Amino acid sequence: MKALLFSLCLYLFVSCSSSSLPEVSPESVGVSSDKLSEFIDELNKEVDDIHGIVVMRHGKVITKGCWSPYQQDNTHILYSLSKSFCSTAIGMAVDEGLLKLDDKVVKFFPEDQPANPSANLKAMTIKDLLIMGTGNHNDTLGAIRESNDKNWAKVFLAQPVEHKPGTYFRYNTGATYMLSAILQKVTGEKLVDFLKPRLFDPLGIKEYTWEEDPMGINTGGYGLKIKTEAIAKFGQLYLQKGMWEGKRLLSEEWIDMATSKQIDNGSNPKSDWKQGYGFQFWMCRHGAYRGDGAFGQYCIVMPEQNAVVAINSGVKNMQQVLNIIWEKLLPAMESETLAENPESFKKLKNKVSNLKLPLVKKRGVPARGIVGQTYTFEENEKGFKSISVQDQHDHTYLKLENAHGTQFIYFTRHLWVEDEIILEKNLKQAVGGSNGLQKIACSGAWQSPKHLRLVMYMIEAPFKLTFDLKFQGSEMTMDLNYNVIFGKKDFKFKGRR
Repeated sequence: MKALLFSLCLYLFVSCSSSSLPEVSPESVGVSSDKLSEFIDELNKEVDDIHGIVVMRHGKVITKGCWSPYQQDNTHILYSLSKSFCSTAIGMAVDEGLLKLDDKVVKFFPEDQPANPSANLKAMTIKDLLIMGTGNHNDTLGAIRESNDKNWAKVFLAQPVEHKPGTYFRYNTGATYMLSAILQKVTGEKLVDFLKPRLFDPLGIKEYTWEEDPMGINTGGYGLKIKTEAIAKFGQLYLQKGMWEGKRLLSEEWIDMATSKQIDNGSNPKSDWKQGYGFQFWMCRHGAYRGDGAFGQYCIVMPEQNAVVAINSGVKNMQQVLNIIWEKLLPAMESETLAENPESFKKLKNKVSNLKLPLVKKRGVPARGIVGQTYTFEENEKGFKSISVQDQHDHTYLKLENAHGTQFIYFTRHLWVEDEIILEKNLKQAVGGSNGLQKIACSGAWQSPKHLRLVMYMIEAPFKLTFDLKFQGSEMTMDLNYNVIFGKKDFKFKGRR
């Protein structure tokens, strides 16, 4: 109950944290506040589940926002946007003379390579890992995850290399893992520790975590969790060609290579996934480049406009977000400063300080005989055992028994209620700490006397879970839907009291 009351107070006023990045009016850097407001409106209208955004121009923030229940103080999982940070670490190691682009991969793993490595495997270099040109026909991450071997590097090296390295593009998260493993071999430090004094500390990025494999090696290609503002800082470092507050963190030569086309990945004038690939960066239309991650994690750098856009979200169509940026934001960036427009700027700031994802609307009250009853589930893949709707001191909550014990899920229709639970049966699927705890924010209400709807956001992840509980006599069905997820997204459970 203490957690509930604390959360209720917290969400009475949702605000973004103060930023260490300088903030100015859009007009002072050649952007109309009205057009920037229209850009935010378009995101609200066309895209579900944008969580946070920071837009910078000429090194200054011109707008930032977070959609309640997400806040700028939340860290957010990056998925494959992590790859660009891993690439940066490799660049720093190259700058320091610890690695070379033409170093052969197998030389770092003499004890893990196959007894008779193929010519293609022996030819594979660090550069091939960086450009997703390893020669593997398939992403090796699948084989790594399916294997029971804790030595992921050994599994990677055992995969067939069907194509000559450097000639065939295949998005390959296993390749990025190998970059992390190589870095740890050479430096004796985990990737995240190597980056701390070289990237995170200079940029003032204090809150971050990175997942590890069973042997304590950072996963490299995914698993980094940081704030939206930290993504913006990272993009600004690249826009500034490796300079930060007068100090060089990364060589300009590396940045030029990393953010230019190094391998062909197809051609489609309407797709930002078919413009070429660099060192763990995608080339974009309009002279831009980006790092990105599943379900809408973006670090977009626009050199021609001297701008950076950082976004965290939970979207199905990642191209749609980029299209809105190209169609609404990019044309708003003019070459000269504009006359200040205090009224429009005030309206913009008010808009972005009051961004909200929709709460569940109340449409009814519960039928008699439902609240307080326990419904037991048949055996199921989520490990859910029983559930009951409880009312206590005017607070409503779900009491869920699952594979990890009793989980209390508080909710109201008035505001988002934040807490922590262990929901996933398999703790490896939980986007949280090693104990499986996930930070959540919930809203719920009765849609009819026998239909309760609850929406739960995993506020360090892209996931929105919608629970629909429908009661009929002694039976209950619960439909669970994920907005986005890897694999199955719709579940149905039957319960009986």
